[in-house]
Amino acid sequence: MNFLAHIYLSGSDQQSMIGNFIADSVKGKEILIYSSEIQEGIKFHRFIDTYTDTHPTILEAKKIIAPYFGKYNAVVIDIYMDHFLAKDWNHFSNVPLEAFSQSVYAILDTNKSILPDRLQEILPYMTKQDWLSNYAYFHGMEQVFKGMSRRAAFVSHMEDATEVLKKHYAEFQECFNDFFPSLVEAAGNYKNTH
Repeated sequence: MNFLAHIYLSGSDQQSMIGNFIADSVKGKEILIYSSEIQEGIKFHRFIDTYTDTHPTILEAKKIIAPYFGKYNAVVIDIYMDHFLAKDWNHFSNVPLEAFSQSVYAILDTNKSILPDRLQEILPYMTKQDWLSNYAYFHGMEQVFKGMSRRAAFVSHMEDATEVLKKHYAEFQECFNDFFPSLVEAAGNYKNTH
């Protein structure tokens, strides 16, 4: 899952949400510089990633896009899942997506000084371009994928990912419908036991 799903699954705990947001930028013992609450958010993020990457429905989805993005298949699937969460947001939250997104940006901005450098750099762009809300729209997806393609270390073809999504839209919608409720349940169980 990408930013939107990770943040959504964090619930109302701001410190856990920050940890969940920064987790991919925190390597090894760097986790120890953060508060225990943020560390829990980082661990929660890693649980979500492991659950997602090993889920049978996601493994099937990766087969659909296997010819397209090589080592970036998992990243593309994560963003596709965020698209469907954003598009179907009203099924999962009583708070409108735009309001939710603005509250997240405000929390991140208030805590900007503790974010890793890379995330401090992208936060203004994320906020101005409203990444979280714009996952719901193809134009927002195109913007995200083009930016990721430019930053990729290898040829990724991610600039074509929105067209691939359109081509297999019904299959990925079905994947999301099957997968996401099980992730919500697994995330709830994790939080109840940690």
